[in-house]
Amino acid sequence: MEVKEIKAFGTEAATAPLNQMNINRRKPTPHDVEIEILFCGVCHSDLHTARSEWGPSLYPCVPGHEIVGKVVSLGNHVSKFKVGEMVGVGCMVDSCQECQYCQEGLEQYCEPGMTGTYNSPDKHLPGNPTFGGYSESIVVDEKFVLRIPENLDPAAAAPLLCAGITTYSPLRHWKVGPGQKVGIVGIGGLGHMGLKIAKAMGAQVVAFTTSESKFAEAKRLGADEVVLSKDAEQMAAYRGKLHFILDCVSAEHDINAYLALLRVDGSLALVGAPEHPLPVAAFSLIPGRKSFAGSMIGGIAETQEMLDFCAEHQIPADIEMINIQQINEAYERLLKGDVKYRFVIDMASLKS
Repeated sequence: MEVKEIKAFGTEAATAPLNQMNINRRKPTPHDVEIEILFCGVCHSDLHTARSEWGPSLYPCVPGHEIVGKVVSLGNHVSKFKVGEMVGVGCMVDSCQECQYCQEGLEQYCEPGMTGTYNSPDKHLPGNPTFGGYSESIVVDEKFVLRIPENLDPAAAAPLLCAGITTYSPLRHWKVGPGQKVGIVGIGGLGHMGLKIAKAMGAQVVAFTTSESKFAEAKRLGADEVVLSKDAEQMAAYRGKLHFILDCVSAEHDINAYLALLRVDGSLALVGAPEHPLPVAAFSLIPGRKSFAGSMIGGIAETQEMLDFCAEHQIPADIEMINIQQINEAYERLLKGDVKYRFVIDMASLKS
């Protein structure tokens, strides 16, 4: 396998800061698309993985799975893309493509396991991990490359490739739409997208936040109503009223308080990933035939559908642009929740 050395930003160990490094990318094989990376979103998963907080990470680690860039070269069998086109790469770059879930367009649930954009064994370069979007370029099988609609701002489209699809997929799966009252818990990187998308789907949207200072912001993002979740009286007013709740909170919180707000046959889907298990009382579920579920990103076809939906409804992410040299500081701010609502790296800064 022919390789090319490129610049990237990554870390050699869980306790080390991210620094500039050189990595190898394969040269495009017949079905590959080579992409010059223009923008890369910063996801909380990047921080968890860089610091080995979700089980042992593979080092060196180059995070980044909200990638937007331009096609610079193509393998000779690629038919879906053209040089110069604006494209994206999300959380996965491969899957077995043969199991029942891959056949159903649910590559994210691939039985042998999908290949993550970073921190997965690289089957093209054995012995190496996959490297993500904090880099000059990336080479990806055309099946895992997405078309970025022309009327989406490319920088603000980057977070759609993780935060956008992570919220769109469950809202779509549980058929959220007109005539439904839907709760969005937490107004951060995921929650702010959940509010916008649920509103565009036609639902009556209720935002739940622990912070009164976020009320006006939640309304701006699409909430019809806002509830201070620390106020028992405000919470009680919604008891048994919601068809669906999307829980975007990664910190420990009382899940039973939210399950109480569901109607009979209502569902709560968790997309935030708290570090410790959340206790669920049997009687939070049994009396109302309620469901407590989880959801993970979306398949490639559904991710393209989400991008097209966001283009049609003019739904970008709310972003703060940074240079790659500010990434360690951005991680510290991410831990404090000090970002509205997604950092996006201008990858031109890697050249300087």
